Amino acid sequence: MTAPFPTAALFAKSRGDANRPSLAAALARIVDIVEGAGSALLLHTDAHDALGDAAGRRQAHSLASIGAQADLAIVLGGDGTMLGIARDLAAYDVPLIGINFGRLGFITDIALDRIPDVLGPMLAGNVEADRRAMLTGEVVHAGEIALHAHALNDVVVSHGAASGMIAFTVRVNGVNMYNLRADGIILSTPTGSTAYALSANGPILHPALAGLVLVPVAPHSLSARPIAIPDGMEVEIELTEGRAACAYFDMQAYQALKPGDIVRVRRSEYAATLLHPPGYNHFATLQRKLHWNVMASDDSGR
Repeated sequence: MTAPFPTAALFAKSRGDANRPSLAAALARIVDIVEGAGSALLLHTDAHDALGDAAGRRQAHSLASIGAQADLAIVLGGDGTMLGIARDLAAYDVPLIGINFGRLGFITDIALDRIPDVLGPMLAGNVEADRRAMLTGEVVHAGEIALHAHALNDVVVSHGAASGMIAFTVRVNGVNMYNLRADGIILSTPTGSTAYALSANGPILHPALAGLVLVPVAPHSLSARPIAIPDGMEVEIELTEGRAACAYFDMQAYQALKPGDIVRVRRSEYAATLLHPPGYNHFATLQRKLHWNVMASDDSGR
């Protein structure tokens, strides 16, 4: 019988040399499980380098090679690594398994100590698929596109290295919504609603919702509030004042802005498919990561 995932790719990114031995050990464990499940293995260049001598005769593969061949991508890293790989593989529609080798682990939701228990069954097809909306957009300068990029979490317009507020106009489907002075503004997907948008007091959106959220960052006007909008709408953010503003896509791709520049964003034709172990529940993840199930200490003795 054909395996559900005949070819699996393995990605990794180390946070530094101090983590390299433990990263290599985790990668070697994943390699054994994948090959033991009967799947062909493609090592991305970074994972191949991190394995060192343990890579043996296995070849390193480029992103384009993996996109053309892989049925599955296994990402060992933090949420930032997962965001980058999800964007890079979006056009190939390769589903992703995230194994947390970072800090919080909202989308790299499988802990290292669970690898032996859950990865084999997932490779056998025991998974829950979770389709996540993405954003696409461009920065327009003097009528020309200066940057085109995708985002799984958010698109942010913010002041850069220089301190001080920026001023901008936000239009939704061509209609003026905000004229604001603020530290910035976030346009977030449901996936990104638990990231920067949450720290700026934005609402949490369930990943199944077909919506986006606009969240001003430290606005000068207290009446400027976060607002959820349908994800079929196009959002334009035009910088009107700011010495060193910048547009960020997932805080990884970015473009400096000058007054008159426009950041135009809409839902992408691509989406990211995250695969989870059976029994995955988004609310349980929120409880665990945001400590909702931890009661505050009570000094009254009750």
